[in-house]
Amino acid sequence: MRDLLSDLMDAAAERCDYADARIVHSNEESISTRNGRIDELERHEAEGAGIRVRRGGGWGFVATRELTRDGLETALARALEVAEAQPGAAPTPLTAEPPARGRYEGPCERDPFEVPTEEKLETLLAGDAAMRGEAAVAVTSAHFQAWSEERLFASTEGALCEQRTVDCGGGIAAVAVSDGETQVRSYPASFRGDVARAGYEHFAALDLVRHAPRVAEEAIALLTAPACPAERTTLILDGQQLALQVHESIGHAIELDRVLGLEASYAGTSFLSPDDAGMRRYGSPLMQVSADATAPGGLGTFGWDDEGVAARRVEIVRDGILRGFLSSRESATEVGLERSGGCMRSSGFDRQPVVRMTNVNLEPGDAGSLDDLVAATERGVLMETNRSWSIDSRRLHFQFATEVAWEIVDGERRRMLRNPSYAGVTPEFWAGLDAVCSAPEWRLWGVVNCGKGEPGQLMRVSHGTAPARFRDVAVGVA
Repeated sequence: MRDLLSDLMDAAAERCDYADARIVHSNEESISTRNGRIDELERHEAEGAGIRVRRGGGWGFVATRELTRDGLETALARALEVAEAQPGAAPTPLTAEPPARGRYEGPCERDPFEVPTEEKLETLLAGDAAMRGEAAVAVTSAHFQAWSEERLFASTEGALCEQRTVDCGGGIAAVAVSDGETQVRSYPASFRGDVARAGYEHFAALDLVRHAPRVAEEAIALLTAPACPAERTTLILDGQQLALQVHESIGHAIELDRVLGLEASYAGTSFLSPDDAGMRRYGSPLMQVSADATAPGGLGTFGWDDEGVAARRVEIVRDGILRGFLSSRESATEVGLERSGGCMRSSGFDRQPVVRMTNVNLEPGDAGSLDDLVAATERGVLMETNRSWSIDSRRLHFQFATEVAWEIVDGERRRMLRNPSYAGVTPEFWAGLDAVCSAPEWRLWGVVNCGKGEPGQLMRVSHGTAPARFRDVAVGVA
């Protein structure tokens, strides 16, 4: 295949300004239980090639499952036809990048696809069973997910590289019901759990069985807990909820194709403009954000993106001031950047790459542990584990709900509160950031359902966060 792609790129170089090709072999497995029974047991495998060409200002992309010389040459010819059919436009130069060469292997101590299904089910069923026993617990579920990808990339610029990544994780959830009230608690995260760029060892370390009784107890306790009061107060977010806050109000807003209006028809735009870099205040001076495709264990970690740009760390916000964007080789040139952010990624061989998040991280502060942060808060609310989210197409006005909250009084965690939510405007909310927990509390949280593009693509990304405190936030009942 290496020789086949090299020959294909030699042929393409004589017929267009630029071309690249990806052969992708992917596996996906999903297993879940519900109330002590197997609810889902699926495995998918796909293999094919995606060929992208540029002629003048037009791009063409064609995917094929025919991984033969004839099949690839036919796809190349069709991609050239698509590029030629695009409306005439002055081409934007691509940023210069050294040709990607070599092989990258993501971390994986134990390949999840080699672990017997019976072993995975044993863990899931044990976690599921440990949440049952009380009549109020109506639904219990446990989940396992894994992905693996082998990518071979070549370009007319001399790139020829390979990479293999494995993602794995899962979680548990309990739903309690009583007198028309329904409450849910999850571990370690909502929406089927937490996933990392790692092997089966990450799933095993979640220790679902040990946490299961607490998850069920808290779901039941929420049924009779008082509702979260509507007020403006101090808000502390746990790491998982803060990761989603970063994803929605920072990660999507800094994607340069959105900023330039190129995603307006599907995913929306952004309240930012290209001229804001170095000028716009995004949040308080404690706000430090980077996009780091080299972070160990991140779902946005790789050797090279789908344009052959080596993984790198890009500064996004420094001391509360916007510094950079997530970019491609083309969009970087359009706004005057010297280098691409290395953010072009696709969900498979049959999708062309678009600007995606890598690991967009809020860097840790010096506020100590979560307990220290609570102790340093006279009055407020601590919210944990996302339940729902809503944000406008410009990434400006938002409302989030979490599974649970706790009232904070005189530096102590007091009453549990049900159906909590909070709302705000992105720059105003981040301007209220006044404390971030220290490095020992910081970790990466996986998001496996980030949607973008037409046709749609679901991408896996991660966000590094530690619990943080925000002043003067509107909270209430979801």
